[in-house]
Amino acid sequence: MADRAQVTSVEAIESFRSSLILFLSKARPTLEEVSSDVLRTRLWLQNDQRARWENEFKLRSRALERAQAELFGSRLSKIQTASAAQQMAVIRARRAVREAEAKLRVLRKWDRELENRSEPLLKQVDNLHGFLSSQMPRAVAYLAQVVQTLEAYTGAAPGGVREAAAVPVPVEAPAEDESGGAKGGGPA
Repeated sequence: MADRAQVTSVEAIESFRSSLILFLSKARPTLEEVSSDVLRTRLWLQNDQRARWENEFKLRSRALERAQAELFGSRLSKIQTASAAQQMAVIRARRAVREAEAKLRVLRKWDRELENRSEPLLKQVDNLHGFLSSQMPRAVAYLAQVVQTLEAYTGAAPGGVREAAAVPVPVEAPAEDESGGAKGGGPA
């Protein structure tokens, strides 16, 4: 590996630094939005949908009981025979109860699945967010320092030319922290 970098344009470093700042200003809110969307979905499944379908199951069970009572009453009555409409009402009510039970089973399944599938990904999102919040500001500061150093070096050039023809800049190898990533905010 070379001990020195060959810098030919200070503007390129400044442009990269400004692009990095712009990226950071967009990436952090996006990662926070992803985390909050997963949390909102989890709460929607656990609270809103579960409460809705538990309530729906109770209502449909009561409707089934009423339909069965009407059918039973009509069968016991000697005046009236059980009508096809009452039998169809019982069948429809049973179908509705089974549908509500199926919805509750699916909700419980997806509650577990969402937890199992999203947790590892959310950990990665949190790690990336932490990296963007802690390491990248150091990189931005390091680039600002590099630009200042190069401008001070090229400031003596006639006419204020900001192009530096192959100005050698020492490149430091970043130290690694215990997680194996680059430490110190320098370019990797």
